[in-house]
Amino acid sequence: MASVSWAEPVKIWISSQQDKIYYENMVRLYQKVVDADFKAEVEAFGFREMPDKLAIAFKTQTNTPDIVQLDEVFFGMYLQGETPFVDLTDRVKAAGLDKSMMLQRLELFTVGDQVLGLPQSLSAVVIYYRRDLFQQFSLSPSEFKTWDDFMAIGEELAAENQPFLALDPSYFGILLRQRGGHLFSETGEVLPDFELAVETLEFMGELAQKRIGLMPDRATIFDPVFFGGDVANNEILAIMGADWYGLDMIQQFSSELEGEWGIMPLPVWTDEQGNPDSVRTSTFAGQGLVIYKGSDLIDESWEFMKFVMTNSEANAQRFLQGNSFPAYKPAFEDIRLLQPQPFFGYDSLGQILVDLAPEIPRVMMNSKRPMAVFMIREGMLSSVMYGEGDARSALRRFKDQLESGGGPPPGAN
Repeated sequence: MASVSWAEPVKIWISSQQDKIYYENMVRLYQKVVDADFKAEVEAFGFREMPDKLAIAFKTQTNTPDIVQLDEVFFGMYLQGETPFVDLTDRVKAAGLDKSMMLQRLELFTVGDQVLGLPQSLSAVVIYYRRDLFQQFSLSPSEFKTWDDFMAIGEELAAENQPFLALDPSYFGILLRQRGGHLFSETGEVLPDFELAVETLEFMGELAQKRIGLMPDRATIFDPVFFGGDVANNEILAIMGADWYGLDMIQQFSSELEGEWGIMPLPVWTDEQGNPDSVRTSTFAGQGLVIYKGSDLIDESWEFMKFVMTNSEANAQRFLQGNSFPAYKPAFEDIRLLQPQPFFGYDSLGQILVDLAPEIPRVMMNSKRPMAVFMIREGMLSSVMYGEGDARSALRRFKDQLESGGGPPPGAN
């Protein structure tokens, strides 16, 4: 690509300090490999702060960004009315990204027939387990082929006053997707698989009531206090989380347990005859890059985005720097992403994810998805896990509230 010079730098808004470091490195790599005259400013905002910053910038039309990193949940906030992001469909097809990106992830940032963003992570869900505690209780990952196995072994541990799995409200969507269910249908129906949703939430309630699962002190696995308390005190043996959860949060907040963590696929659900009836993974969250429609540097922004998504070094560093596993399929063959990792007892998170990638379920994007996820996260369904309500009633209220509008999602103005 010939060097092109322009006066203004490309403004890139990122939603974490760790990603800010990564994208600053990518700007330097782009300058080295593609265009020495390329200029960019990378700013980091908090995950929940980003929607507020964007709302102000879009409303006032001052200090607007060119490229924005958005979580797929917050992306849904911008699907009511005219979207403020550039339609990238033709550019994506010209670059072959409609074939080389994981379709299930590209769909997250697609509305109708318009591709509005590029997914930066696979976000496949696995179980992270404690090797040392598995050894203490004479357990092996091979014993957990089905959720029935998980439940039976969990009951044995509970009899010894040892909870097995840390619980989190996010597991509802994760487990429902694993079973082929959805929060929304393609036509926008809320909980189209209602009976499956009831069964799934009842299962989570059963985990809690039988003490197989443990609700963290602050009711979430995403609070650093969880690692300093439940994890450090060996109160749980396993956590369910996406690739980025293991690369970032576990390694950041339980660094003293290096080598004591292992990785295994999710147990499968079974039908009435006991035959496998689900995939071995699911998805949760995941960020992508979009371009603001009012940008004066759309072409420059796209060329940088395309580079970050397709360059082998950029994809490798996203994984090696502890961000996420890429959704770009050619990167699946990069040996650097497939190496055994000392932190996980020399399990290869990359190889496990590549093996599971074909099974990743779809997620139906919807403008009400942010509110649905927020309602789940803020505990609307948690009462079932505390034994204070029944799953069917809780989900009926959840469905009714979403269908009636549900109010504004977090960060909306």
